[in-house]
Amino acid sequence: MKDRRCVDDLTIEELEQILLIRKREARMARVRRMASTGRMVEGAAALAREREIPPDEVAAPQTAAPIPRREADAFRSWDVDAPSAEITDTGQQTVSREKRWARLRDQLLLMVEVGAVIGLILVIIGFFSEIQTLNREAVAAREQPTPTATPLINVSVLPGGHSPPAVPGEVPEHLREWVEPAPVVVIPTPGPRAPTRLVIPAIGVDVPVVEGDGWEQLKKGAGHHLGSANPGERGNCFISGHNDIFGEIFRDLEKLELEDEIIVYAGVQPFHYRVKAKRIVAPEDVSVMYPTSMPVLTLMTCYPYLVDTHRLVVIAELVE
Repeated sequence: MKDRRCVDDLTIEELEQILLIRKREARMARVRRMASTGRMVEGAAALAREREIPPDEVAAPQTAAPIPRREADAFRSWDVDAPSAEITDTGQQTVSREKRWARLRDQLLLMVEVGAVIGLILVIIGFFSEIQTLNREAVAAREQPTPTATPLINVSVLPGGHSPPAVPGEVPEHLREWVEPAPVVVIPTPGPRAPTRLVIPAIGVDVPVVEGDGWEQLKKGAGHHLGSANPGERGNCFISGHNDIFGEIFRDLEKLELEDEIIVYAGVQPFHYRVKAKRIVAPEDVSVMYPTSMPVLTLMTCYPYLVDTHRLVVIAELVE
């Protein structure tokens, strides 16, 4: 039966006993909590459980036998906080060590990320510097004058001490070959129907067209593939150009839309074409260069920009 007396009716000894029991209960609860989280060794937890107060003693403190003085002193002398303090210090040291390692790891990761960013910036700078160098080479190649033929032999004095006569007929027959001009070496030039200029108003292209589509030829403008049809002729007039080097003449070729106009000049004669198709093909797909049965213009460049793994092809038909 529970004791329902008021606190004022209890004696000092009973109050001390109740206070002691409450303290032990609080300590036991803390010991169980620390034992469940691993912060207290099993031996100390078992000793604490052996000294735990039965529930009936808490419910009826006035009927319970008074705790002997010696046992109470022994219980008071048993300090639960001592191992707890030691465990707390160890836990703090572990947490502090983990924080140091985490801070060191974060610093190393930050250094790696900064190094990667710096390396990427250097690669990008070098890449665009190389592109600018190639573009300057293209401009220099276009500004070079067209070479002119010169005689193989430029004779000013006849052999054997003869002075050149005022009238060529007075030169002896056996000496005429030495004073007459040597034949001029003919430099191959585009034919009268070969493309010489390409204009695409929709994307602001107006560039010269040279014969051939090799490395050196494409420095000077768009290149007309040797053997392909001339502008206005029946067949496939194939012209190519770079999109990211040598002036980037075909940089915006992908922006062309169907029915956009393309003008190819052969000398002063313009030939008008209309865009009819756009395709992205692999570099090995040479079918876009095959001859056709009708006048067709094919423009080609690398794709995509600065990656150049494929080819962009624009197909246009002649406007009658």
